[in-house]
Amino acid sequence: MQSPSERKKTKLSKTLLLSSALIKKYDELYKVYCESGYTKELCDSYASAFVDDIKKPASFDIIQTARLYDKIYDYKNACFYLDMLSDKKLGNEDRFDFCTEMLKNYSKRGKWRDAEDFRTENISFMQTYAEKIPTEKQADMYIALALADCSAKKYNEAFTIIRNFGYRPKGTHDVHFMELLIAGIYICACEDNGEVRNAVQNAESYLKLMNSFEFDWCSDYYRKRIENASKRLI
Repeated sequence: MQSPSERKKTKLSKTLLLSSALIKKYDELYKVYCESGYTKELCDSYASAFVDDIKKPASFDIIQTARLYDKIYDYKNACFYLDMLSDKKLGNEDRFDFCTEMLKNYSKRGKWRDAEDFRTENISFMQTYAEKIPTEKQADMYIALALADCSAKKYNEAFTIIRNFGYRPKGTHDVHFMELLIAGIYICACEDNGEVRNAVQNAESYLKLMNSFEFDWCSDYYRKRIENASKRLI
C-alpha cells in the first residue's frame, strides 16, 4: 500500500481524498497494514471503503483492491474487481496496471488460453508504455508475461523473459528483485526441473541481505512467499 503522504500526491488528491472521512479511513487501514501486513480483513475493509461503498470508485482503487486480494492468494476476488474495469476506458497508467494484474490473474487461475489472448490484445500497448517507466515498475510486466507462459507450460519461454529482462538489484533491499526471484522459484516448481532448491537458496540468500525492512512482518512474509512459490503457489 502507498503511504498516506504518497497517496496524497496522486491525482486522487483532487477527487476522493477531498473527503475527510476517506482520508481518515485510509490512515486507519494503512496503520493496520503497517502492523499486520496483508490480511483478509485489510482486503475486505479496503474493498468496502474505497470500492463497494463508493458510487463511482476510482480505477486506481479498484486495481489496488485486486492487488490486495492477490497478495493473500484470493484470485477469485481479485478477478471480480478487475472485471469491473474490463469495459472501461482507462488512462495509460491505470491501463498498464490493469493489464499486468489481469494477465497475472488469468495465469494464476490456470486460464492459460485467456492469458494468451489477453496478452496478444494488449502486448503492444504494454511494451510501448513500459519504455516510459522505471525498470522497477517494468518488473511487474515481465513477471506477468513470464507467468502467462508458465501457465501454458512454456517454461523455457518463461525463464527467457525474466533472463532477458536483465534486471539487477538496486542495493540490498530491492523488493522488485525479490519478486523476480520468487517468480523464478514458481516456474521451476511448475516445471519440476530439479532446480527448485537452487532457486529457493538464491532467494533466501538475498532475503538475508534485506536487513532493513520497513515493517516487522516483512521478513516472515517474504520467507512464506518463497516457501509457497516452491509449492506452486504465487
